[in-house]
Amino acid sequence: MKKTSKVFIAGHNGLIGSSIKRKLEELSFEKIITRTHKKLDLTSKKKVDLFFSKEKPEFIFLAAAKVGGIHANSTFPADFIYENLMIQTNVIDAAYKHKAKKLIFFSSSCVYPKNCRQPMKEDYLMTGALEPTNAPYATAKLAGIEMCISYNKQYGTKFITIIPSNVYGINDNFNEDGHVLAALVKKFYFAKIKEKKTVTLWGTGRPRREFLFSDDLAAACIQLMKNHQCSDITNIGGQKDTTIKELAEIIKKIMGYSGDIIFDQTKPDGNFRRSLDGSKIKNFDWQPATSLEEGIKKTYLWYKKNKVRQK
Repeated sequence: MKKTSKVFIAGHNGLIGSSIKRKLEELSFEKIITRTHKKLDLTSKKKVDLFFSKEKPEFIFLAAAKVGGIHANSTFPADFIYENLMIQTNVIDAAYKHKAKKLIFFSSSCVYPKNCRQPMKEDYLMTGALEPTNAPYATAKLAGIEMCISYNKQYGTKFITIIPSNVYGINDNFNEDGHVLAALVKKFYFAKIKEKKTVTLWGTGRPRREFLFSDDLAAACIQLMKNHQCSDITNIGGQKDTTIKELAEIIKKIMGYSGDIIFDQTKPDGNFRRSLDGSKIKNFDWQPATSLEEGIKKTYLWYKKNKVRQK
């Protein structure tokens, strides 16, 4: 991938896509192609094929997806499996038909079995049942992984699957249907400004999660797109994993919230632990550059400046 290559970022307004776009701009890439959902509905095969036929992107970051936390996955399971299946199927097939040089497909750590050995290696996929609270989303992502593998095998394409740990950062979805860290940032922020005495969180607080700042993920993916000649599955993990309770305490401290944290144990926890084995990505001399505390501070400051009007 050269600075003059035509690079399409599907989902450029989202958490991961916007980070990739910023990083490519910093690196002076000249031909970054983007489309909003209003201008290009990726669930429409006809529209996707027409777009690829006209633009002919050489490199594709497939970051577009319907994403959310436990609450959203539990409430809209049909939407999660349908929309993600359609988006990835249309884009991957169009990339092959229009001879794209390389594509990166973003999966999720929830594709690993519920009771998976830790840390989770790429070889552990499909070795057990999924966590029920996000099975529809995970099933769609597993289909995307298999589609990339199958196209590589049959057509000789170079479609890479990335499995990141819990990604957070600038331009995240800061509401109860979003990812856990962003949802907590908003919850603690409004608890502070409204002087609430308590913040109630779902579950026990004991599950462990591994968090990865979106800018660090973007740097890793651009490096893979430029240098990775294999077409396989690659975990991209953060640093050491953290309990949800510990995460909440860190956010509470950074924001200066003085109230108490209550865990509603009638609500589900999700998977108890998801820690990725990052051996493959380490071969590319990459490691996260942002500590959890530093990343939360950057995320919080961006949220205050840009999303404070959210209710």
